[in-house]
Amino acid sequence: MRSTVLSLLLIFLALSSRAQQGTQKYLRKNEKAPIISYTENETYARGIFVDSPENTSSSGVDHRVFTANASGEVYVTYLPQNTSKKLVGLDELKELRDIDQSGGYYLAMKSGDNGKILRFNSHGETEVIHSPEWDSTFFDGFDFMGPRGFLMGDPINGVFELYHTENAGKTWARCPTSVNAFEGEAGFAGSGTNVQMLNDSTYIFVSGGTKSRFFRSTNNGLSWTNVVLPYYQEPSSGAFSVCFMNDSVGVIVGGDYLQPDLRLNTSFYTTNGGQTWYNSTQPLRGYRSCVFEYNSVFYACGTNGIDASLDNGKTWFPFADGNYFTLSATPSKLIATRKNGDIQLFDLIQLKK
Repeated sequence: MRSTVLSLLLIFLALSSRAQQGTQKYLRKNEKAPIISYTENETYARGIFVDSPENTSSSGVDHRVFTANASGEVYVTYLPQNTSKKLVGLDELKELRDIDQSGGYYLAMKSGDNGKILRFNSHGETEVIHSPEWDSTFFDGFDFMGPRGFLMGDPINGVFELYHTENAGKTWARCPTSVNAFEGEAGFAGSGTNVQMLNDSTYIFVSGGTKSRFFRSTNNGLSWTNVVLPYYQEPSSGAFSVCFMNDSVGVIVGGDYLQPDLRLNTSFYTTNGGQTWYNSTQPLRGYRSCVFEYNSVFYACGTNGIDASLDNGKTWFPFADGNYFTLSATPSKLIATRKNGDIQLFDLIQLKK
């Protein structure tokens, strides 16, 4: 019996060592991943959007990377030329936290105590969308699908601020049914990714703080369901980001930004559309502000690195070291924003078919 147990233990240790060596290859390789500085300003981007090739082919470039920055500026970086320029910069738009595209327009979301949305196009037309009822609103994130969009903000008087649009963000209407918040419950605008549209009628968002929950509406905000998430109940802790690859499979990441190296209860995954959530068996390396999926691989970034998952969030392994804010991708590169106006380009993980 002792011999059998010892043999099994040696096999387990060998497999664990091999798995560890396999994940370390990404850390070693990605130490040399190229960095592009799109501005000399000491700013950073929590919002990123990569234009698709069909929208950029006419301009003679492969991709355009739009970054929405804490300085209130929007930059575009042209790949693979690696040249950048500032598109918009307004003092009233400090703390841009999200950027997206809809109906031929680009939209950048301002957080803070006075929510606004910057809306502009490639012809130089620029406008700031604001409503008097947004005067005290702290926006956390938005998402678009065609001309439709969903926008979420922190609770006011115990009710989440939830809006949607049908005209590419030109005008916004409050969602028809209110969603009450617990005391101390709110959203986190760490990367503008705590909301998602799964189709033109399904909105989802996550909250954190003293209560952390997953919310879903399948009828444009007419009714809502919610599931409590087992994050630690602290003002600095909870769900920061959500990403579904389809109607059933999704991942939520977060943690405590004041304890970024705490690994317990940082990520959860679902296989049934968010009805139930399971704790990752191999956790992230700590707090993560953004989760992103491309070609069936999930990536999550935070203050101590990027992790990746090949099994829909069940297990995670180290992908890169460093401090990163948000993620996007071209068909060949994972793009991560960093401090001091930098983006870094990593080779995507290619799953064998």
